[in-house]
Amino acid sequence: MQRVGGELSGAAARPFARLSVRNKLLVLVLMPLVVVLPLLGVVLLAWGESAFDRLLITKIRSDLAVAHGYFERVRGEVDAATVAVAESGALQRALQRPAAVDDPALLTLLDSHRARHRLDFMRLQRGVTPVGPEGASVELLRPADQDLLDDSLRARVAVPVVPTRNAAPGSERLLEDRALVLLAQRAVRDAGGTVVATLQAGVLLNRNLGFIDHINSIVYPEGALPFGSRGTATLFLDDVRVSTNVRLFADGASGAEADARAIGTRVSQAVRDAVLGSGHTWLDRAFVVNDWYVSAYQPLVDGHGARVGMLYVGFSEAPFRWVKIGGLLAVGATMFLVMIAAAWVCLRWARSIFAPLERMAGTMQAVQGGDSAARVGSVNSGDEIGALAAHLDRLLDAVDHNTRALQAMNAELDIKVAARTRELEAAQGQLVRAEKMAAVGQLTASIAHEVNNPIAVLQGNLDLMRELLGPNAETVRGELRLADEQLERMRLIVTQLLQFARPTEYAGYVEPVDVNAVLRNSLLLAGHGLAKSGIEVRQELLATRLTAVNRNELQQVLVNLLVNAIHAMPDGGTLTLHTRETGRQVEVQVLDTGAGLGPDLIAELFKPFVTRKKDGTGLGLWISRTIVERYGGELLAADRSDGQRGAAFTVRLWAEEARDSQRPFRPTSP
Repeated sequence: MQRVGGELSGAAARPFARLSVRNKLLVLVLMPLVVVLPLLGVVLLAWGESAFDRLLITKIRSDLAVAHGYFERVRGEVDAATVAVAESGALQRALQRPAAVDDPALLTLLDSHRARHRLDFMRLQRGVTPVGPEGASVELLRPADQDLLDDSLRARVAVPVVPTRNAAPGSERLLEDRALVLLAQRAVRDAGGTVVATLQAGVLLNRNLGFIDHINSIVYPEGALPFGSRGTATLFLDDVRVSTNVRLFADGASGAEADARAIGTRVSQAVRDAVLGSGHTWLDRAFVVNDWYVSAYQPLVDGHGARVGMLYVGFSEAPFRWVKIGGLLAVGATMFLVMIAAAWVCLRWARSIFAPLERMAGTMQAVQGGDSAARVGSVNSGDEIGALAAHLDRLLDAVDHNTRALQAMNAELDIKVAARTRELEAAQGQLVRAEKMAAVGQLTASIAHEVNNPIAVLQGNLDLMRELLGPNAETVRGELRLADEQLERMRLIVTQLLQFARPTEYAGYVEPVDVNAVLRNSLLLAGHGLAKSGIEVRQELLATRLTAVNRNELQQVLVNLLVNAIHAMPDGGTLTLHTRETGRQVEVQVLDTGAGLGPDLIAELFKPFVTRKKDGTGLGLWISRTIVERYGGELLAADRSDGQRGAAFTVRLWAEEARDSQRPFRPTSP
């Protein structure tokens, strides 16, 4: 395992080892700046964003605590006021008078106490014992229980429910007619401690704009929120806003719309489920009517422990969001500028290292190019690199001296070698042919490679043109299709060039092929030569099974054989085409009535550059045999054995039916 790990590590290091010294230094200098510093920046930005969000949540939690504290204080004041009235001597004296349905003195007394304690309602019920525990609590009063409210208070109770984005679906309420009140009740006792009446007093919270505005002013006094953020407070009855300073319209509204409050709108379903459904306190961002707010919702519980509403405070998120984005951008821009400055300084220092090395490399290239007088010279460096440059110059001086001595010795040696050269002339001819073939292959591969680049550019621009034109591309669809066809034609030409250059490496696309159909198509391609030479064609196409081969390559082989046969019969003759099945193979035979081949030509026929034609390259049959053998087949050549003059070329390929069960097919490279 250690050895494998070492091999992997070495393989990973090879690309870096192939780099020039300049590029290695640039990688070593820029990698910490381009990779590590941006990564640290991303981590810092992520942490900063998270810390900023936590700071906002901490802020809204403290705001909710202030609002809840004031709400509890008001509830305590309502309870204290009720206790003070219930235990007052004036009320005791008033109750000693005979009971009357509308005792003016008693009503006046209660009304004066209600006004003094700034309560919305106060009612005394003689002979009634308090129902439930005494004290002050948040309560819901249904329409049937709202008799302790006068007409002016009842007019504030009804709140039309406004359809609200993101609210819980399924509610068909059009009007909220329940009253949300801070209700306190106390027993009134006589001197003997007997309960003689029940006193109820409290504050109506529906549309109590003064109360909610006062909470907002306590939590968010002038200047408490920076960046133009706006603080809000709301009281909910269930999920409906019954008292709020949240505006119904956005900041762009004016006039009466700008003053319209969002009374009657509903809270989002997510908040409703968390606060009213599960009893949790919501501390997060939330969509409030028409904007995002950093929000805090706390459930309001009645005297029986049921969740009847919510207390809300929040401030608009947008100003803080822009400040956060601005801060993050500022940090990012600062780190980017620092990275650019550091990169510039590091590159200046790196240049003092790789510039002398590049001069030494340039000097060596000049010497290799024939300039024996090239030297590095002074590099203005007193370190090891400067010493290396001086050593290199001295070494080049020594090499130049030794080279001159060797040249004198080589002159003498050349005289001796010339005598032996005649003995190698025969072998040299074969070597020249091999070098010619290699040169032609390299030239062809280079041409194909250079043509592929503009083809790719043209195809990319055609695709981009279609994308940019969109539906307008239909107007030039014909021209674009013609361009695609011509590019495909150019690719085919390049493929053929590459096949010529590297026939043993060309695989192509393999498919089941009907050799009869390919032979007919090849005959059509060679039809002009047949008609010109007056050659008669005879066909005996008996093969029925398919063979797995590249159709274009097979057609190339057959066309080459047909053209050779036509050239062998310049004065006319008979061209016979056979296809048949021999065991597990499909055989294609091309026979002509030309001059034939002869034993000497047959022995050399499939070698490169062997040809009888004046304008031939001698590569056609060599490429054809290479193609056929790559698919496991054979290409054979012989003189005709049926008593007629001429040549016979036979192509044998494995049949498709036999391939799966008899012989696995795999294109091979000879």
